[in-house]
Amino acid sequence: MNPDKKIIINGLLDRVNASPYLIVIDYTGLTVKQFTELRNRLDAGGAQCTVAKNSYMRKALAEAGMPDIGNDLVGQMAYVMGQSEVFSAAKVIKNFEKEFKKPEMKVGILGNAVLDAEKLKAIADIPSREAVLSQLLATILEPATRIARIVQNKFNPEGESSSVETPAAEAVADEAPAAEVVAEATPVAEAEAETPAAE
Repeated sequence: MNPDKKIIINGLLDRVNASPYLIVIDYTGLTVKQFTELRNRLDAGGAQCTVAKNSYMRKALAEAGMPDIGNDLVGQMAYVMGQSEVFSAAKVIKNFEKEFKKPEMKVGILGNAVLDAEKLKAIADIPSREAVLSQLLATILEPATRIARIVQNKFNPEGESSSVETPAAEAVADEAPAAEVVAEATPVAEAEAETPAAE
């Protein structure tokens, strides 16, 4: 094998091995300016877009032990890889295609699974890991925040009972005589203040 060819294939092999995914796009019709813009957007999300001969990529994928997608590597193909999440890269490509009507996602590899264009587009609609964790955290913290508000509204900084009725106190007032509400308000607040969520 030509030494220069081997160097290129080894470089592709290193990128394939370092990336948890591969997205193959057909960039036919993109101008140089558009292709540069696509690369910049992908780079901002932690992905890189590489142009290489399809035969070289076939060889690199074979040496990496990846699934055979050789039949799809025909035409003006570019290869998107990175160490970030596949969702981010797929979303950039999908949004870019909406804006410029190109490039077209052809096929992808995630782990050892081969993904067609429809699956890649579906992945682009999945929220990123950070977004999911943020939503989960907000859901977890919401009850604790509500308890903290109740406790804060019930007592002023000096520890004296506040004149502001809380939703919890109003709910009890609907079900019990006013005298019982006064008698039970302090134990309820103390029990809520001792929960782990409030800490």
